[in-house]
Amino acid sequence: MAGLDKIIGEINAESQRVIDDIINKANSEAQAIKAEAEKSANESCEKLSRDKQIRLSDQLSRAQSAAALAKRQRLLQEKQLIISEVIASAKEKLIALPDSEYFDMVLKLVKKSALPEDGEIIFNQKDKGRLPADFSSKVAAVAKEAGGNLKVSDSTRNIDGGFVLVYKGIEQNSSISALFDTNIEALQDKIQGLLFN
Repeated sequence: MAGLDKIIGEINAESQRVIDDIINKANSEAQAIKAEAEKSANESCEKLSRDKQIRLSDQLSRAQSAAALAKRQRLLQEKQLIISEVIASAKEKLIALPDSEYFDMVLKLVKKSALPEDGEIIFNQKDKGRLPADFSSKVAAVAKEAGGNLKVSDSTRNIDGGFVLVYKGIEQNSSISALFDTNIEALQDKIQGLLFN
């Protein structure tokens, strides 16, 4: 039996060595797998962190750009509002000029617009009612300088101020609003230059 016990002991010892080798190899492989997994996890975390920083940086950059654009748009809106208010105020001041100054301005405009033809000058109801006594003769003189003839019409137009010239049935609108509308871009540029430069 001693021989059998010895063989069994050797088999057990050999089995234990194989088991220990398998366990050691398994532990070694497990350590390697664990180390690789930790390395991979760390690399993934670092990549995620870098990606997150890049995304945050991009989002911050886009937010700053959007805020800057919104600020510029708001500033432009405010400038446009101020320019519109200045133009509206200028219109009102022209219309509200004292009669002598107002009709001197009208004569200057007639001088620029008069044609070498027979025509009529038409005002709104308010201006027709406040025409200076010698205004018809002044208009006639200005028209004569241009080689034409203008008379003040008995009719009126629904305009804010200024006048309408009529030559051979064709109307030339020289109302205050029309003059401002025609020159709006130049006026806006001039006001912009005065106020914001």
